[in-house]
Amino acid sequence: MSLDSPFANKAFADSVGAKFPLASDWFNDGSVTKAYGAWNPKYRAAERVTYLIDKSGKIAEVQDSGAVDPTKIVVACERTKLKN
Repeated sequence: MSLDSPFANKAFADSVGAKFPLASDWFNDGSVTKAYGAWNPKYRAAERVTYLIDKSGKIAEVQDSGAVDPTKIVVACERTKLKN
């Protein structure tokens, strides 16, 4: 989820080789970003956090390293598959 536009998210995903869509909170006035606790009121922007959400809709892992690295979440997805 990003506060950037869907167009900007696609361009970013393409630039880092992400094979999954990045959701945009652009039209929701940041309501999803705020609900997940990723809103930084000081900068009026979202923190860089990656959430792995399982099939039941629960947060399985949070990666808040400050930078988006799709390889880390792919590894987390593989680890989750091995558990199930």
